[in-house]
Amino acid sequence: MTREALGEFEHQVLLALLLLDGHGHAAPVVLEMEARTDRTVPAAAVFIALRRLERRGYVRSRKWEAQPGEGGRGRREFEVTPAGLERLRDSRRTFERLWQALDPVIDWQ
Repeated sequence: MTREALGEFEHQVLLALLLLDGHGHAAPVVLEMEARTDRTVPAAAVFIALRRLERRGYVRSRKWEAQPGEGGRGRREFEVTPAGLERLRDSRRTFERLWQALDPVIDWQ
C-alpha cells in the first residue's frame, strides 16, 4: 500500500465529509458515519483521521473562534480538497476493477 492510499477509516471519513456537502466539523462527520455504518465511531478517531488527511493534502481546515457567550475553544471546519476527491475517485476505480474481476469467480446467487 502506498503512502497515498487511503485506509478504510480514512476512506469513510472522506465520504462522510462529502455527504456533508464537502465540508464540516468533526462532530457531524461522526454522526454521518454512525448513521451510515451502524457502528459507534469515536469522535477522537475522526478528528485524528481528519488531521492526518490534512497533512496528506486530502482535506484542509480553518478554525472558527468561539462566539461571545459560546465558551470553548472554537471549532475547526474541514473541507475535502481536489486532491482528496481525486484520491477517492482513484480508490473507487481500483475497487470496482477488483470486484468486476471477481464476478466470474464468485457465485453471487
